[in-house]
Amino acid sequence: MSTAARTDAPAPATAGLADPLGPATVAAAAAAAAAAGATAGRPAAADDDRARVAAACRVMDDAGGPVPADDLAVAARCSRRQLSRAFAAVLGVTPRQYGRAVRTGRAREVLRAGASVGDAVWQAGYGSARGFYEEAGRRLGMSPAEFAAGARGRRLQWSATATRVGTVLVVVSPDGICAVRIDPDADPADPAAPLAEVRAELPHAELVRDDAALVHVTAAVQALARGEDAGAGLPLDVAGTAFQARVWQALREIPAGATRSYTEVAAAIGAPTSVRAVARACATNPVALVVPCHRVVRSDGALAGYRWGLAVKRSLVDAEREAAGAGAAS
Repeated sequence: MSTAARTDAPAPATAGLADPLGPATVAAAAAAAAAAGATAGRPAAADDDRARVAAACRVMDDAGGPVPADDLAVAARCSRRQLSRAFAAVLGVTPRQYGRAVRTGRAREVLRAGASVGDAVWQAGYGSARGFYEEAGRRLGMSPAEFAAGARGRRLQWSATATRVGTVLVVVSPDGICAVRIDPDADPADPAAPLAEVRAELPHAELVRDDAALVHVTAAVQALARGEDAGAGLPLDVAGTAFQARVWQALREIPAGATRSYTEVAAAIGAPTSVRAVARACATNPVALVVPCHRVVRSDGALAGYRWGLAVKRSLVDAEREAAGAGAAS
């Protein structure tokens, strides 16, 4: 898995965005939390943290990238140490990591607008071409030139199959599975909506349907939808932050038939204060089923938001519990 963050409350409206960078999603969530002010039952300190993070995020969004820590502390009206702690608690990243994600997001916009890679180096605020290729390439999940071309020349195979939760579209690169989309209403013979979503992200990739070549992959996702533990050996080719990668790996380690709370996942990856960030990583998971974000629930065991709908999440959780129970009884 290549590396490039929700609470037990419902996901923010932006949490379903399938962008591995996620700076806009993070900024919007932080700003909304700060704008909401103090909430009943939530400590005032938590609201202070959200307000500080929102203020610092706005500064970096306006600047288009990282800003000196002293300047951020002034904007957030706190010390550098307080701001670092607030970022860790609210977003699960450092202020500098957030700033770098913003800068990479600007590079993405510039490249998509048709600028050359050379122009993008300067317009996105990178100090050198080397820094641009090292950071942007890692966060975009491919080289800047490939991304500028909409992944032109990358050959991705895809297939779609009917499962108990609806049509599942799988996209595979030579290195592994790079996208899994669930659509209860799509036709496996012509999955227009999920395929359009993938094409919008990689408009110039060579997307080739090859059901025969991917028969083993589609069989695996069918088994996963039935509740069987069939995803452990499937290779992945996904781009995300280092924090997202840790969360996604932790999700793959939850046994089929079991669930974990967002708090428990945060503790498992050694970031117990980053519960919201864990939930955000679940919401931006690009490979449903294979990375089983449906196994994460609220602390009281209730289901929380799921990109593909709560009915799908309930069906998956129930199927896994039934399969696990049947296996234990046999």
